[in-house]
Amino acid sequence: QVQLVESGGGLVQTGGSLRLSCAASGRTFSIAAAGWFRQAPGKEREFVAAMRWSGGSTYYADSVKGRFTISRDNAKNTVYLQMNSLKPEDTAVYYCAAVKSSSPFSYYTRIGAYDYWGQGTQVTVSS
Repeated sequence: QVQLVESGGGLVQTGGSLRLSCAASGRTFSIAAAGWFRQAPGKEREFVAAMRWSGGSTYYADSVKGRFTISRDNAKNTVYLQMNSLKPEDTAVYYCAAVKSSSPFSYYTRIGAYDYWGQGTQVTVSS
């Protein structure tokens, strides 16, 4: 099993920045990739970003490309989501997720691809 714990959410003004963290524990050697998703009130959960656990390759939703960056600290088994130039439409609960199988990035945009999920952290962007 893998446990994921997110942190770093909060309230920020339009144009501001936040960095979310996702600490992984347990059988982290089994993780092939990690991703971030978000769910706004009344909307479905949507893909934000993903990266291979070994590092290097990343993939982003068009809505966040150029503003958000996913990264990982190997020593801490922690995945980050740096969010810059935040907009009110970025307001949502952000979830970290991990998957055991190695697949093309297009597969990692799917909620059903992931085996483990964190509890979520709220991000609110005020206008």
